[in-house]
Amino acid sequence: MGRQRIAQTAAGSPWHALAVGELVRELACDPQLGLTQREARQRWERWGPNTVVAQRPTSACTLFLRQLADTMVLVLLGATAVSLLLGEWGDGVTILAIVLLNAVLGLVQESRAQQALRALERLNAPACVVLRDGLPRQLSATELVPGDVILLEAGSRVPADARVLEAAGLAVDESLLTGESRPAGKGPGTHPPDTPAAERSNVVHLGTAVVRGRGKALVVATGMRTQLGRIAELIRTRREEPTPLQRRLEELGKYLVAACLALCAGVVAVGIARGEAPYRMLLVGVSLAVAAIPEGLPAVVTIALAVGVQRMIRRRAVIRRLPAVETLGCATVVVTDKTGTLTRNELAVRRLFVGERLLRPQGRGFVGESGQVWPAQDRALELALLAGALCNDASIAAGREWGDPTEVALLREAARAGIIPELRRWERLAEVPFEPERRHMRVRCRTGREQAAYLKGAPEVVLGKCSFWQRNREREGLDDAAVGRIQAAAEAMADGALRVLALAWQPLPAGGGGQVPPAGYTFLGLVGLADPPRPEVGEALARCRRAGIRVLMATGDHPRTAAALAEEVGLTDPPVRVRQGRELEELEPAALGRAVEECAVWARVSPGQKLRLVEALHRQGRVVAMTGDGVNDAPALKAADIGVAMGRGGTDVAREAADMVLADDNFATIVAAVEEGRAVYDNVRKFVRYLLACNTGEILVMLLAVGIGLPVPLLPLQILWVNLVTDGLPALALGVDPREPGIMERPPRPGGESIFARGLAGKILGRGLLIAAGTLAVFTWGMISGDLALARTLALTALAVSQLFHSFDCRSERRSILELGLTGNPYLLGAVGFSGALLPLAIYGPGMERVFGTVPLDAGEWAAVLGVSAAGSAAFALQRGVERRLRSARRRLAG
Repeated sequence: MGRQRIAQTAAGSPWHALAVGELVRELACDPQLGLTQREARQRWERWGPNTVVAQRPTSACTLFLRQLADTMVLVLLGATAVSLLLGEWGDGVTILAIVLLNAVLGLVQESRAQQALRALERLNAPACVVLRDGLPRQLSATELVPGDVILLEAGSRVPADARVLEAAGLAVDESLLTGESRPAGKGPGTHPPDTPAAERSNVVHLGTAVVRGRGKALVVATGMRTQLGRIAELIRTRREEPTPLQRRLEELGKYLVAACLALCAGVVAVGIARGEAPYRMLLVGVSLAVAAIPEGLPAVVTIALAVGVQRMIRRRAVIRRLPAVETLGCATVVVTDKTGTLTRNELAVRRLFVGERLLRPQGRGFVGESGQVWPAQDRALELALLAGALCNDASIAAGREWGDPTEVALLREAARAGIIPELRRWERLAEVPFEPERRHMRVRCRTGREQAAYLKGAPEVVLGKCSFWQRNREREGLDDAAVGRIQAAAEAMADGALRVLALAWQPLPAGGGGQVPPAGYTFLGLVGLADPPRPEVGEALARCRRAGIRVLMATGDHPRTAAALAEEVGLTDPPVRVRQGRELEELEPAALGRAVEECAVWARVSPGQKLRLVEALHRQGRVVAMTGDGVNDAPALKAADIGVAMGRGGTDVAREAADMVLADDNFATIVAAVEEGRAVYDNVRKFVRYLLACNTGEILVMLLAVGIGLPVPLLPLQILWVNLVTDGLPALALGVDPREPGIMERPPRPGGESIFARGLAGKILGRGLLIAAGTLAVFTWGMISGDLALARTLALTALAVSQLFHSFDCRSERRSILELGLTGNPYLLGAVGFSGALLPLAIYGPGMERVFGTVPLDAGEWAAVLGVSAAGSAAFALQRGVERRLRSARRRLAG
């Protein structure tokens, strides 16, 4: 058997679609004896070890240096050098610390993909039992090759992708690959080539776990050719795109640097042309450049994101990658799984059909369709609950539950209805376990001298063994009419996406030797089970609609199950339209885009199809958040703008590939995180507005003064002092501003939107002009006295105080400080107070007048400075008030 032949078979004819005879011929093996040691060794030399191998990791040094190849970082390094040349060691060390901090954060972020691949490697099975030379041998799973025959049993991990040849009650937990919460029954047979992954009952995959039964399987793929291997390849070849915030800050950095350097060069050129000393003007220009370039911007962004992370942790969302905080704020689509995110990830009894009554659990009783409350003491209902609890291998003790989810749900329902004390009186004598071929479970139990047999299974199987049915305390013959009513009830439950089981019992005569007859049972009822939706999901979906965020469901479940849940939680308006995952592969890009736009519910979706869904949404310009919990979800989580993994029920691989982990696996937590993400971006705009308006004012003061023939208003050290006093702490305080009310009533901003959009550039330029005008006004007033030192002191003070006043205006783009109040952000109050206290040091500090060239100011001069500085804030408050009244008037006219 050649290497090429195996590769072609695996790619061209899916393993699950081949008949066993054809499979054996392709793999040239004996399913009864397995391979010989010699043949296995030859194949291992051709195919290599059965391991999922991560890509060779990039060194930490390379990753670190990669972080420094950024425009803003290079400019900051230049600013560090200039600051050190000017003797400003404090500024230089601070800027250098900022650069190193951001480089370390980038290093941590870029190591995530390597961590995800290492998590995949941990899923390699350590050992397995394989037939070699006709004998079972325990070997390292790395020695397996295609054509090996492996033996599976409960508690073991599947060591490779394999076709099931024999099975006895075999069930495998495939949730890490398919997302299905229930163990999948496995057995021999074939399936059509297009069978969804969740329905391929004849295949087991590397890394999944056998939960019950035993089986024999033929290895068809090992190592990187397995499903896990293909996922690993997708993870390591997927290029991680920069987030919207990273793109905007990169763009902002380039423009700011160019503009600041050009304007500073203009100030120097004009000053020299007017006869100022070139050396002095050069110092002014360099000082102005250092002050104008917002070197604190990366640090403030980092702190704002970190504060957002802490707020999200309090709301049960753990952020693994800082820029993801802001990206959440511009999410336009959330693609969510069903199980565990929209639902509780636990089966529960939703309906019972007992004695011709359709009931639903409520409190400690049951409610009929007419609203009548039925107590658990109803004989037929009591017998049905008892049958579900006795014909059951699950257990509940000390608040913990063990066993198959279906059986746990039945036991939980019996406990809720008070049947457990009755249950403890019964002793199990014998059982016939559930098997896929038999489709039912039977037990024989005894209490005192009374014996009975109980039956649980598929409705058609159980009905076939029944001759009677229980109608409260009466037992009647099961005629065709009764069978018809029971079958109609079962179909109605199934149409409602419930998993339906039937229950029956048979009293046994005392001293009958314990023989259980094959028929003659009494039908007790039907139980409809489903994974109930989380109670808070409905309101969370409504908040998404109000926020302009579209929600899509992509699940591996049956279309009928997906549709029922979508209708119940209000995901989409009825009638619910469902499309299947295979269409994501079959449709051309244009048709796929239309389908994704029209349909919100996608069922039977496989891992690769989730990736196609994300790519289709990206082609439409959407910013996508996607949830996932299995290994299969890792490529799509990495491709999405925001990958959201489950913290409770998810796998390590999914968590390593994700940007955010939900500590409670709850969809409502995603909505809370989006709210915090929007608040973070608002805060980024607040401090960008503040920093750039202040820096614009500084540049315009110098440029306009030199341009109209005035002396230089500020000396180099005065410029640097203003920058030190005003730029740092207030900007940091704005970065932690509380979120504004109504933040989730706004539509998401476009992912490619400039940070200056929605009038921010005009606000920055306008306030910069006001700051410059006020500063030049007091400077000119000081010049009238003929004292240049006084004029410069007035300019220094007015420039700094105007900027501190402006920090309060930056708290909102929609409301004035009069509406918000001064106490909403205590950090800002503290920052302005501390900065305001530093300012007089340059004027009144011992020896400072010689360092900074300042003179003391009297009360009248302080009053003039404060009046001019507050004028900008007063104008902004007046503008907001006029705009608010105009909006109110328009609403009244519209109403």
